[in-house]
Amino acid sequence: MHKGHRAILQRLTAIARETKTESVLLTFEPHPRKVIFPDSELWLLNSPAEKMELLRETGIDHVVVHPFDREFSRLTALQYVRDLLVRDMGASHLVMGYDHHFGRNREGGLPELRKLGDVYDFEVTEIPAQDVDEVNVSSTKIREAVLRGDMRTANEYLTSPYRLTGEVVRGRQVGRDLGFPTANIQPDHPDKLIPADGVYVVDAVLPDGTFQRGVMNIGVRPSFEHADRTVEVHLLGFEGDLYGQLLQTRILDRIRGEQRFESLEALGKQIQEDAAFAGGYHPPEQ
Repeated sequence: MHKGHRAILQRLTAIARETKTESVLLTFEPHPRKVIFPDSELWLLNSPAEKMELLRETGIDHVVVHPFDREFSRLTALQYVRDLLVRDMGASHLVMGYDHHFGRNREGGLPELRKLGDVYDFEVTEIPAQDVDEVNVSSTKIREAVLRGDMRTANEYLTSPYRLTGEVVRGRQVGRDLGFPTANIQPDHPDKLIPADGVYVVDAVLPDGTFQRGVMNIGVRPSFEHADRTVEVHLLGFEGDLYGQLLQTRILDRIRGEQRFESLEALGKQIQEDAAFAGGYHPPEQ
């Protein structure tokens, strides 16, 4: 969900206002690629819950999340338009990308859609190649930036800092022993794209809606033996119990890569420096 997506959704909401109708976004869960190509690798920039949160900010009137399975994938283009878009959703105007295909074996495209519009009385607005390609390029660049931990570049394309949401689970409590208690986060979707290993400045959204600055560590904690890859956050100045609660973090910038320390004292000193850096951090203006 980035600037390119928002530009297209703004066009959709503008058409809805002009035609005195309601705007509806149709999306699928799980991602169609996971059903059609189950062995393919797919990393999500936003989990479904994060996507819904971002969509609420766009002014869209309704979001329809339709289950996607093998049976649904076998609908013909005619069935998809006639039964889902027209009969079930009451579509009067469709906004689609120039290269969008739909129906079994991707048999339907914009020419077929325009013909069906004449039959079922709906209009079609085409999103031109330049706008669609900009969305695709931006998504690719964001993924590449996140994978190398370059959150400044990723956040330049996004409309808000990259989000990582999950339940706070119990860890080994090593940070607590060092004087820096951490909240271990279990990401809320298995396909969520996790940034490169390292230490990051984050703003955490607490369950009560307030923001708290923090330091996030992503990695295998090389200073400890047999450690699994974890996502853990130390919230500056926070005292409380977050176990079992949902915590959203917004990743602002990367402080450093993950390091191995020869002693717990050296690790504690570095965490103290990281916390001081995070406390005084101000995001660059976009």
